[in-house]
Amino acid sequence: MSVPWMRKGLAMLLLLLLVFPVPGQAEEDEEELIIEEYVLLTDDGEEIPDLEAMEDAAATPVPELTPRDDFIDRMVQLGEKLYDKANGRAQRAHYASDIYVCKNFTVYLFRENRDAFRMAEYPDVRLRIPNNMPARQCKPYAYGLAWEEIDASEGNPFYAAAEFRYDPELSKEENMEKALAFMREVRRGDFMQMSADYEYGVGAHSAIFISDYDPATDTVHWMDSNMRGKKVNGIRYGIVQFNEEKSIEWWASCFCKKTRGATLYRLRDDIIYAD
Repeated sequence: MSVPWMRKGLAMLLLLLLVFPVPGQAEEDEEELIIEEYVLLTDDGEEIPDLEAMEDAAATPVPELTPRDDFIDRMVQLGEKLYDKANGRAQRAHYASDIYVCKNFTVYLFRENRDAFRMAEYPDVRLRIPNNMPARQCKPYAYGLAWEEIDASEGNPFYAAAEFRYDPELSKEENMEKALAFMREVRRGDFMQMSADYEYGVGAHSAIFISDYDPATDTVHWMDSNMRGKKVNGIRYGIVQFNEEKSIEWWASCFCKKTRGATLYRLRDDIIYAD
């Protein structure tokens, strides 16, 4: 026969066990939860897709590839193809017809892809890329810092997104700050036209940026031809570059000189596919 106080003691002990788990109980429960993770398999042992996860992924909006983006992608892909084809070997960049002359290279990438595109405002006009502005029109600056001014109605799909011109009224440091601010405006697909005085030479140069300015690294990526090169028997040969990376300070130092400057040319937003 049990004593009443013993029955009360047993009841209290059971209550305590329910409220306070024995040592190690929490860890065991957690381990059981981990063990219970599983995937569904077919009779052949292949994993059955998680339809709910697939539906969630499908519901996530994918950025639409615009015709403008496609145009830029095609130029970048062709630039990479020419880079791979060159395989590090310098290409002739001497005669007016050589596509590896700096401006010719960017023009070639543009012209090889332009016929698939138009401007919505002028859908019947074939796209064209302007020539460099003649030297006499660049004065008092040096040749090579800008293109000719061609109206969109005549097929020019670009606009000047940013400009830098060395200001002799400002200090060298103030000009450099403006040049750096200019380089922070770089966006993927921008064409650079500059008049430079730098480690690779003096004069005009053209390039295409293949990524936005990266504030985390303070750098930009680009492709071009004939920035670096050599002469063999009096004939100029240029190196094709792709996905090159330099700091914006390096770029700014190229054109932040008296009488020099640079312009960023950007495709208009109303690029459409040609009919």
